[in-house]
Amino acid sequence: MLNVRVIAPHPIAEAVRARLATEVTVSNLAIVPGAALDGSGDLLFFEMARENANNIMRILRHAGIPAAGSIVVSDPLAVVSDAADAAERSAPGHPADGVLWAQLADSSREDSRPSWSFFAFLLLATLIAGIGRLLDQPILIIGAMVVGPEFAPIAAICYAIVRRRRGIAGMASMTLFGGFALCALIAWALWAVVYALGLITFEQATTGPLTEFIIKPDAWSFVIALLAGIAGVLSLTTAKSSALVGVFISITTVPAVGTIGLTLAVGAWDEAWAALVQLLLNLAGLVVAGTATLFVQLQFGRFVGRRLAARRTAPPRGGASAR
Repeated sequence: MLNVRVIAPHPIAEAVRARLATEVTVSNLAIVPGAALDGSGDLLFFEMARENANNIMRILRHAGIPAAGSIVVSDPLAVVSDAADAAERSAPGHPADGVLWAQLADSSREDSRPSWSFFAFLLLATLIAGIGRLLDQPILIIGAMVVGPEFAPIAAICYAIVRRRRGIAGMASMTLFGGFALCALIAWALWAVVYALGLITFEQATTGPLTEFIIKPDAWSFVIALLAGIAGVLSLTTAKSSALVGVFISITTVPAVGTIGLTLAVGAWDEAWAALVQLLLNLAGLVVAGTATLFVQLQFGRFVGRRLAARRTAPPRGGASAR
């Protein structure tokens, strides 16, 4: 169950209260008249089943609440209530499978915008990956994968494609590709200085069988990215954040960027090109799989909504038969 707090002008709040009172997936509906400081707005509290959350949010939006007030949705640690349990049972499916699109939209807008923290983590991950390739240490490559924050704008791009949000798609793409380009250039400059000082050699930067997969793109690279994209989106939309770590250590994006900076610095153009192909293959697989996963979830959510609507309008069993 999800907790919802709504502030709206009295006429809208009353209309919404009457509408929500008929929803079987809503429980413990309460209203505090005149709760706003100026007395012009009412405060509504209720719980809603996650599986039907999008339909309830649609009711609130169509009532004009976002323009006249606010909607706050939170995920409680526990809800101990028979009424809430009954509302949960009335919603088809499992709570873990419910996708709250309003939450995804909000996080996508935030993740699409560039920030200093995003670039800082991406640069650190890029440098760690470059050192991992230089020393041929897979553990450092895995560390770079975990530190890298690039999946957030990738997920935002997938959301923007499914929901046709060009503004989010453009901003997220700029953040992602601009971040990769900037970090690769900085790594290139740093490694060039190190190479010029004689602290590393061409052989060190271009050899290493344990991390050679970074410069060996193939069909499996794309397949792994597809699987990682599905797992990553599911971990974000179904509140299974622990699975996201597995995605981080399975995609060769940041390691490829780190390798590009290192190999360009020593003049290994073939390996730099191979790392770039690896990067593009992984990004393509992530976006394709993530977009497809979100599309399937969207269609399934609409199907659940239609089932609930049909159940609500169906005549009760044992009623008078039609003449």
